[in-house]
Amino acid sequence: MKITAIPLSRPQLHSRSGLTTRLPDFVELTKPRVMLLAVFTALVGLMIAPVHLDPLVASIAILSIAAGAGAAGVLNMWYDANIDAVMTRTARRPIPRGTVSRGEALVFGSVLACGAVTVLGLVVNVTAAALLAFTIFVYVVVYTVWLKRHTPQNIVIGGAAGALPPVIGWAAATGDIGLEPLILFLIIFLWTPPHFWALSLNRAEEYGRAGVPMLPVVVGRAATTRQILVYSVLLVPISLLPWALGFAGMIYGTAALVCGAIFIVLALRLRRSRETDRRVAYRLFGFSIFYLFVLFAALLINSGGDRWSPMRSVPGVPTAAGPVGAEVVPHPARTARISNSISADEA
Repeated sequence: MKITAIPLSRPQLHSRSGLTTRLPDFVELTKPRVMLLAVFTALVGLMIAPVHLDPLVASIAILSIAAGAGAAGVLNMWYDANIDAVMTRTARRPIPRGTVSRGEALVFGSVLACGAVTVLGLVVNVTAAALLAFTIFVYVVVYTVWLKRHTPQNIVIGGAAGALPPVIGWAAATGDIGLEPLILFLIIFLWTPPHFWALSLNRAEEYGRAGVPMLPVVVGRAATTRQILVYSVLLVPISLLPWALGFAGMIYGTAALVCGAIFIVLALRLRRSRETDRRVAYRLFGFSIFYLFVLFAALLINSGGDRWSPMRSVPGVPTAAGPVGAEVVPHPARTARISNSISADEA
């Protein structure tokens, strides 16, 4: 009997090996550091909400928000591949490097986005899912496709996408939108321009070469530092609102006041610095990340750890009216305060 050896399919083995090797590249496409900040602020929004949410449902909500934030990052890199290729800061990203194709990035980002929104809608509630879908749309279509290449106000308007995660977290817990997450939205919204413009000041030549009209490219350093100072000054009183309205305690109030004062001092130093001194802008950029983390961490500490204690879940069906496994904790003072504030806003 003649025995014939059948060789293994090398292309298939190579393909699997190649996919495993490129896994870090696909992870890099999701902008993990940006995603981490979005997930953290969403977690704070979820945990300060006046409800007890089933830990499993809460975990799925946070994972879905993380996947949605990652999808936005992937689709941003897909569209901006030509810009990334000519900028030193972004030239080593996976698509310019050639380790992931634009087609692969588009498919990966689209599947991730659809999956995140679908899971959040089915397992948690429709309101949170709709907010997540809107956030991805604003970041990818409004900011990346439309604003980034056409106006120096791209960061100001597009910053709404980065400010929405705490609102999504709150909606995941409660099924609606309250005053508290809207204030957190406003804090991040005002924080974004000075944070990003401080970075772009030292990258103005690169943005100019890539044809991106960032503020320093269009109006110059002096006007940009003036705008950074204006937003920094506006940010401090808004950051004190959680303490002033009573849903954050003295730990948060002290952190917001001290860190806000440092933020303004750094913005003033940047305003008065020489154009050749790049260190001042880097200091403000670095501190801005620390600032936002400290504010939200302090808010989490002051929110009251009892809200996250395991409790009996109320069985339910995921709808726009409320999440699965959430039990609302009555709080008359909170309810009255929010009602009065919303009425005042409508008037």
